[in-house]
Amino acid sequence: MKILILTFFAIVTLSIAGNAQVAVIANKNVPVEEVKDIQLLDYYAGDIRTWADGTPIKVFDLKPKGEVRDLFFHFLGKTSSRMKSIWMKKMLSGEGNPPEALASETDMLKRVSATAGAIGFVSNNLVNDSVKVLVIIPEE
Repeated sequence: MKILILTFFAIVTLSIAGNAQVAVIANKNVPVEEVKDIQLLDYYAGDIRTWADGTPIKVFDLKPKGEVRDLFFHFLGKTSSRMKSIWMKKMLSGEGNPPEALASETDMLKRVSATAGAIGFVSNNLVNDSVKVLVIIPEE
């Protein structure tokens, strides 16, 4: 009976974890309502540095290597190590710096909501009305 109960809780836990989605979030004042994966890659690679209204784009990343970060970079069509390589190349050539890496998704929400032109990503279930959601990335 104990094994049956443990199995049940394991299945429920995996089902909940299996439904993880990532929300790409932005400061409420950015002049866009949605973005496509190629646009996100341009923002995160530093190829596009300002929004259409001229506001500088401030990109945030997450420090911990976790499912949310992996899903986000997968959506961009890159691995986290490939993105790191892109950022290092930009930094060494003087074309820009890597995104600021934040310690938690809670920090991400706070910084994106408080920073003009900011963009980042968090688990969809953490999103609140302090930020704008640009796209929801479903777990694959």
